[in-house]
Amino acid sequence: MRRGLKVATLDADRQILPRIALLLGDCTGIGPELCARVLSDGRLSDAGRLVVVGDVRVLEQGMRDAGVSLSWHAVSSVDEIDWSRPDVPIIDLKNTDPAGLPRGAMSAESGRLTGETLADAVAMTRRGKVDAITFAPLNKAALYAGGWRFPDEHKMFAHLLEHRGYFSEMNVLDNQWMSRVTSHVSLRQALDQITSQSITDAIGLADRTMRRAGFARPRLAVAALNPHAGEGGLFGSEEIEIITPAVAAAAESGIDCRGPFPADTVYLKAFAGEYDGVVAMYHDQGQIATKLRGFNRGVTVTAGLEAVFTTPAHGTAFDIVGKGVASTGALENAVRLAAKLAGGGTVRSAM
Repeated sequence: MRRGLKVATLDADRQILPRIALLLGDCTGIGPELCARVLSDGRLSDAGRLVVVGDVRVLEQGMRDAGVSLSWHAVSSVDEIDWSRPDVPIIDLKNTDPAGLPRGAMSAESGRLTGETLADAVAMTRRGKVDAITFAPLNKAALYAGGWRFPDEHKMFAHLLEHRGYFSEMNVLDNQWMSRVTSHVSLRQALDQITSQSITDAIGLADRTMRRAGFARPRLAVAALNPHAGEGGLFGSEEIEIITPAVAAAAESGIDCRGPFPADTVYLKAFAGEYDGVVAMYHDQGQIATKLRGFNRGVTVTAGLEAVFTTPAHGTAFDIVGKGVASTGALENAVRLAAKLAGGGTVRSAM
């Protein structure tokens, strides 16, 4: 292939990649460093067209932490981006001066500004300017203390999108999808929220989201609530009265789901390849298993909303801020998964 034609083909491929807003996360954490590192060498250029949404000063702090340099240019909107340029486009909100905020600590002011940036990005998706949002780690307590009165960012997104239906978060690790019936609530509250309806909602959402990610017919395992799946009612009746009927109803609707299985063995089955995903009953039931298997690779997806949101499954890692040692694996996976959910994925030319 002639060089001119080769370059033209690459440019054409790039124009059909999804547009992904990359947010720097809470600037008191490792997010800026992670973003600077993945942007500096173009390692994600085959996944999507990335535009940074945030403050240039935060990105520059990330560059210093990571020990990298990168070329960028400021734009006022996505519409004016020339995607053929090699440097990184950034919509500079000029709203966050990291010099005035603590490093490696929870900050209500940083949480307020992180929320502002998230809200701007959500508005961009509503206007059709970007196809997905990937955000570096944020701190939920800081977000809340900063005036965004939501228990997590997922509920904040639903509010900003004026979403009224069911939604939840899912975690993805090595193409294994882990969802849950209840999430960021106390364990006592979670028990009250585990109902036949909430279980069937969770199974249905997992099936729809995984199909969107490319599974023709996801194989889902459903975890039990009680030890040994209740041991026939000896350790609790929820499996008999609630979970088993809900799984049966979902299966009758055409979803490939089975269970309930004891929670201490169901993930062994999934990671061995028997299932594509697991529906847990509560947050830690799934998170412990996935984080032990690959803490620095997992991705969190906000499922069920009109917009695509992905983020690393780990947090802001205040203990290693500024040391230049943070792993970018989960952020890279988050961008690639956002591209896939947005309908793009990796585009490679045969040359």
